Amino acid sequence: MSRLVIEGGHRIGGSFAPLGNKNAVLPMIAASLLTDEPLHLRNVPDIRDVAVMLELVESLGAEVHRNKREVEIRAAGVRHTEVPEALCRRVRTSILLAGPLAARHGEATLFPPGGDVIGRRRLDTHFYGLRKLGIEVDAGERYRFRNTGLRAADLLLDEASVTATENIVMASVLAPGTTTLYNAACEPHVQDLCRMLNKMGARISNIGANRLTIEGVEALHGAEHAICPDHIELGSFAAAAAITGGTLDVTAPSDPVTLRVIQKSFDKLNLRFVPQQDGTVRVPAPETLRVEHDYGNAIPKIEDGIWPAFPSDLMSVAIVLATQAGGTILFFEKLFESRMYFIDHLLGMGAHIVQCDPHRVVVTGPAPLHGTRLTSPDIRAGMAMIIAALCAQGTSVIENAAMVDRGYEDVDGRLRSLGAVIERED
Repeated sequence: MSRLVIEGGHRIGGSFAPLGNKNAVLPMIAASLLTDEPLHLRNVPDIRDVAVMLELVESLGAEVHRNKREVEIRAAGVRHTEVPEALCRRVRTSILLAGPLAARHGEATLFPPGGDVIGRRRLDTHFYGLRKLGIEVDAGERYRFRNTGLRAADLLLDEASVTATENIVMASVLAPGTTTLYNAACEPHVQDLCRMLNKMGARISNIGANRLTIEGVEALHGAEHAICPDHIELGSFAAAAAITGGTLDVTAPSDPVTLRVIQKSFDKLNLRFVPQQDGTVRVPAPETLRVEHDYGNAIPKIEDGIWPAFPSDLMSVAIVLATQAGGTILFFEKLFESRMYFIDHLLGMGAHIVQCDPHRVVVTGPAPLHGTRLTSPDIRAGMAMIIAALCAQGTSVIENAAMVDRGYEDVDGRLRSLGAVIERED
């Protein structure tokens, strides 16, 4: 297993362009199964989770051609509907093959998906929605889906699950009639998937809201689509610059709301995004990171939630940022009960953190961090540890770097280009 060796104390700065959104491209790869015609994707990040999803559709008979950050998938030759167990267990989004396979090919057999261990990640909402659309679900040691006749439905999801929304939307685009999906997730990557499906001939309206309307069509066709920039990557590299005292010029996301969502919480730690005349956004080196108190000098709180709340995938990064900000702040992780387990690693580096329970921590800063040996438990905690190591005194070694590679392309090379002293050892 590879490891990252990081010498702390060097400023991160320069120009940075976030690559395509990991959480957008993965369901788009699954959506390629909805048509015989080629689906051409651009701005595809070269990360491990993308590679596994491409292996999954190839294992079913789809043709995949990749050239740098462009991928073309043609699913005309799909001849299997059972997804290999070993591949299912390597990525959470393997479950997203259920909707497209069952809707267009009549059936699907999958195994429990893998992915990050950050708490229970239930599949009940997937099963509920697919059943309502006319797909029988037998969930035992393996998951069997059988199309008994697609039909439109009025659906009220019990949680605004991103992957469940994506799975249900991909199945419903071929269901005769009009499907209404209430309490749908509306994150940027969900919106991007819906826009791509519309390019393929789907009829999805009210994109960006939590009530989607889908008019079923007989068939979809091929399309070309550029993946939206990854706002989680943007927030991660912005935090790395701010925490090391550097200035970063970032290519801004096309949707200004995305930046405002991140800015709203980062404001509480004095990390700013300043629009530039050339359309980029500057993250200026703060004179000092500090906690901005709430009205009445009350201790502020950063809490995640469904969009447009602060993204859970940036919670670990924000906690590391807070260790270097003057003042006290509460973090409330509402979505995953194991997201905060990496806190022990920060305590070992010298951070001043009190863990109240599995969902809440209180951080008081600034606390000088020192280098140590760490192990990455999941993608986002791994990136947070890298950021902590960048501002720590001395050298840190981060084991299991392959975990970070699942979500960030060439993280060490891109950080080196911005001033980091970081090397990879195999």
